Amino acid sequence: MSTKNQTASFGAKLGRLARDNSVPIMFILICAVCIPLAGFSGGYLLNEIITRMGRNTFLILSLLIPIMAGMGLNFGMTLGAMAGEIALILTADWQIWGIPGVVLSMILSIPLSVGLGLLCGKILNMAKGREMVTSYIVSYFINGVYQLVVLYMMGSIIPIAHSSIKLPRGYGIRNTVSLLNMRQCIDNLWAIRVGGVKIPVLTFLIIALLCLVILWFRKTKLGQDMRAVGQDMNVARDAGVDVERTRIISIVISTVLAGFGMILYLQNMGNISTYSSHSQIGMFCIAALLVGGASVDKASIGNVFLGVSLFHLMFIVAPAAGAKITGDSMIGEYFRVFVSYGVITVALVMYETKKRRAKASLGRQLELEQKGADK
Repeated sequence: MSTKNQTASFGAKLGRLARDNSVPIMFILICAVCIPLAGFSGGYLLNEIITRMGRNTFLILSLLIPIMAGMGLNFGMTLGAMAGEIALILTADWQIWGIPGVVLSMILSIPLSVGLGLLCGKILNMAKGREMVTSYIVSYFINGVYQLVVLYMMGSIIPIAHSSIKLPRGYGIRNTVSLLNMRQCIDNLWAIRVGGVKIPVLTFLIIALLCLVILWFRKTKLGQDMRAVGQDMNVARDAGVDVERTRIISIVISTVLAGFGMILYLQNMGNISTYSSHSQIGMFCIAALLVGGASVDKASIGNVFLGVSLFHLMFIVAPAAGAKITGDSMIGEYFRVFVSYGVITVALVMYETKKRRAKASLGRQLELEQKGADK
């Protein structure tokens, strides 16, 4: 009887583990199928994953603070990405390259990110319980303002000296701004090669520093306030926490970090697609975080690293696997875009289902307690 109970208990734990990690397990299976079909060598895949990890991890880490504060997945991180792009365009115009250019761009992005974060945070405070969809729409609105700034104001109102980044009409920024003189300046500074695999040491040190800051921040008074707000706003308010202010600060921090992350991302790429670099960045970062096993109300640094590895491994192998199976590499492209949106949808549905089950379970428990009290 004891053995049966132990087996049943083990089966229940295994089922719960599979249920809680269904998205990472699904991606591991997809990658396991696609890797042999793609035919890439292990060294190539490792090199690509490390490159993409250095490029994307900082951006994904910027999502953790709002989740801690109970504001869900911050689609408004796109605002920070736009601030980073504007800062890089100005730096490129002033011809300040290399690491000084990256540092200057980060400094320039801070006031823009703080202003946009304050605006977003105040709007989200007016839409409590609907933060994710609201931040998604806010990012579309600010994207329109961004397009106005770079397409009409830069060169006409905001001075732009270099004609190489201006449109031929004399104002507005070209579709692509070259960052060739800044390309991978951080990635290459302390880079080492191990078995043909390039490891950007300085980039990973910056990411490690941000991870340590996040761990330290969780233990501070403000971090504890954010966790309290994330668990229950009413209880936090009764405990003397300024809920609205705390929520705004979490969005501002996330936006500033997203601006820094976008600058690191673009220095790795070596160019700015002026009108589209930021458009999918929020979606892909959120999808990568969810692939790592995070949810709307809980995410860890471990989820970030697992997610960026699995999500980008799928991005690398899916087109080649699609080409082998169907003879058309575009099938793989469609598949990975479909999966990135599908993962977000599945994660949100699972979160809502889990929340409703918990609410129903709590309701049944209260009902039983009430019946017991009546007897």
